[in-house]
Amino acid sequence: MEQDDDRPPADAATALRLIRDQQAATASRLEPDARLLYWPWGMAWLVGFGLFFLRFSPDGRVLVRLPDWLPLTVLFVLLAAASVVQAIAGARAYGQVTGDSARRGRWYGFAWALGSVSVYVGVGRVSDHLPHDLAALLWSATAVGLTGALQMAGGAIWLDRNLFRLGVWISVINVVGAIAGPGWHALVVAVAGSGGILVAGTTSRLRQRHRP
Repeated sequence: MEQDDDRPPADAATALRLIRDQQAATASRLEPDARLLYWPWGMAWLVGFGLFFLRFSPDGRVLVRLPDWLPLTVLFVLLAAASVVQAIAGARAYGQVTGDSARRGRWYGFAWALGSVSVYVGVGRVSDHLPHDLAALLWSATAVGLTGALQMAGGAIWLDRNLFRLGVWISVINVVGAIAGPGWHALVVAVAGSGGILVAGTTSRLRQRHRP
């Protein structure tokens, strides 16, 4: 005897509803958890730039006596870990995607990688000739500025308002922090930058869960 689940839909409305349900289920499987794309970066900025502020505070003050190498090392390690988490989440979600969407993703990831390397190499050639506080400001402001610009570009590519707004927010606070000067920039990025990323991840996740 044929099961009810194997029977065709009784009418067009039921068929349309089934198609929409399948489309929603497919989109859910192919879209990575937004928390994995945002939260690791937010925590990296909070801890890494927070250590920068504690060790290299404004006016040459030291709030917590840490080795000079520790803040930058911790920041790079956390950023590398965030990149790995994001890459794994993206690969699992988009591994079956082909066509223009897959090509955009590959090219965007390549832009992140090559853009970061080219910028950091240039900054490295200049920073050795600057006082330590200005060199640290140059590194951090350049890295944060590149992040904001690429996030705005990503928002424009995928028409993602949340990502574009986050890029705008990061770019604005980067300007504010750079104008405030060494030490203050690290505090602004640690608090406002990481906060913006964590909020963006939470908002995106809520939209995923409540998407019809």
